[in-house]
Amino acid sequence: MKTRKNGMLHDQRFFDPDPAIRRIAVDLYEQVKDLPIVSPHGHVDPAILAENTPFPDPAELIIIPDHYVFRMLYSRGIPLEALGIPTRDGSPVEEDRRNIWQLFADHYYLFAGTPTGAWLSHVFGEVFGIDETLNSANGMAVYDSIRQQLQTPAFLPRALFDRFTIEVLTTTDGASDTLEQHEAIAASGWGGRVIPCFRPDSVVNITAPGWHEEIAALSRISGIEIDSYASFIEAIENRRAFFKSRGAVSTDQGVFTPYTEKIQPARANAIFQRALSGSAGEEDAALFTANMLMEMARMSVEDGLVMQIHPGSFRNHNEYVFRKFGPDKGCDIPVMTEYTANLRALLNAYGNDPRLKLIVFTLDESTYSRELAPLAGHYPALKLGPAWWFHDSIQGMTRFREMVTETAGIYNTVGFTDDTRAFASIPARHDLSRRVDANYLAGLTARHSIGMDDARRMIRALAYDLVKEGYNLQ
Repeated sequence: MKTRKNGMLHDQRFFDPDPAIRRIAVDLYEQVKDLPIVSPHGHVDPAILAENTPFPDPAELIIIPDHYVFRMLYSRGIPLEALGIPTRDGSPVEEDRRNIWQLFADHYYLFAGTPTGAWLSHVFGEVFGIDETLNSANGMAVYDSIRQQLQTPAFLPRALFDRFTIEVLTTTDGASDTLEQHEAIAASGWGGRVIPCFRPDSVVNITAPGWHEEIAALSRISGIEIDSYASFIEAIENRRAFFKSRGAVSTDQGVFTPYTEKIQPARANAIFQRALSGSAGEEDAALFTANMLMEMARMSVEDGLVMQIHPGSFRNHNEYVFRKFGPDKGCDIPVMTEYTANLRALLNAYGNDPRLKLIVFTLDESTYSRELAPLAGHYPALKLGPAWWFHDSIQGMTRFREMVTETAGIYNTVGFTDDTRAFASIPARHDLSRRVDANYLAGLTARHSIGMDDARRMIRALAYDLVKEGYNLQ
């Protein structure tokens, strides 16, 4: 099979068919397409870069870690076992990677018109030089071509990191994580910058399965006996300091709702004691999380770590999939989310403080223009995260710009975050974002809403400057 730049990847893909807009979009995109990638929020396993061993095979690289891929296949009746997704209890799954890949190739047409399809086309064409659209007939030839390339030094993880021109990559790490992989990367002498992000969800959600085990782990690694709310807060502060010493610039919390409320320490401790005894209820959990968002904002004011909130996902909606395969298997579903009232306590306490950077994401697009843009257009601390997850798409990113720019401008947003476990897709996602933003600004320019000087300044900001500023990565 020949390998070369994929001729089917049109150089002007995703730009408006109107020639006046397209011409400007191409001009703007050309200015930023080769800028370094800053990835401030993602889920790539740092062990990949610490160990720097060849990716085992194409299925392990492209299918198995990426719920965007296998959730579509599952929706069409393909069992996750057939795709090699590991089970919690160790029950058998397909182990022949060629069979997994062929099943993927047989159903590759399902991704046409989706953002996953756009990312995969970029991965095949730009990363691996595949010049054909994947299908049943060529599935094994494509597999063998990619597998052969993966065994060469040029496709080792660190070589790809450098080839992708990644300036910084942030992982997502639990409160009790040792960060040994990050330390191994730092000690290796390799120049790639890979930093952790502190995500304490597993110790904050007091009714989650395994919470007691997580508290025990946090106690061990912090060296603090956690037997009260006060000692819990001390342990969280201890771990934040450790993460910061290892290069972290941010924290993150995935919450069902962005409800914030400050409660007195005695009440917080009463809830915490009920949690320790196993008698805390859902109302306790909601109030405890609301209080912890306030605490995390306070800590960010004090230690300078950027605070991220990712609300509005009904996690593990499919109980069968969760029980058998665990979390992050493509069955998290968006819910309606309210921000104006829910964030009021936090923003009144800390939103005017220049020491806080609070980045808020949403899965509820109806809140963009009604709530989030007005909030970000007022409170100095608040910035808007980009179109996230289900809306990380051509139309989703366009809607985001259309709905927030007139009220918040672009400078109250933080550029782009790829939020992916699929390492090879990182440049694809950033390229798509840069194309969409170039096209959006080209439309404003063609309508004479902005001039070309503004457009050129704005496209660089969206592709590079805002993310570095927003996450203190200057």
